[in-house]
Amino acid sequence: MLENIIIFVVLLVVGYTSGTIIEKRHFRRIREREEELVGLPTIMLKRPLQSENIKEVKLVSGSVVISIDYFKKFVASLMNFFGGRVATYETLVDRARREAILRMKESAEGASEIINIRIETSSISKNSAENVGAVEVLAYGTAVYR
Repeated sequence: MLENIIIFVVLLVVGYTSGTIIEKRHFRRIREREEELVGLPTIMLKRPLQSENIKEVKLVSGSVVISIDYFKKFVASLMNFFGGRVATYETLVDRARREAILRMKESAEGASEIINIRIETSSISKNSAENVGAVEVLAYGTAVYR
């Protein structure tokens, strides 16, 4: 019995530590890439800011699937039991959303702006409708080239 508790605690600590390191590293890379692409406006308007001199428009997209680590699953299951905000999943969704938008921007190389952007999310389950294994985010829009 004691061995099972020790194994559980070790898995929890390893999950928390590795998940935190990976998440912080990913957020750092996201911030660096966001700084590089800050000059490319992405707006939800259906029409370009300036409608003259448009040479080309094309659909661009970016998607990402990020899995949920063991620690996040454990904390989320506790929050589901007791109720309340599941902050561990909020950082996961934020990371996925920002990464999908960055990938969309990177696919629109040379564009003046990206208009009419939309973001779709879905969860990918592992053997159960209640157990989320990963979150997928798709960002798409219309790239305007001048």
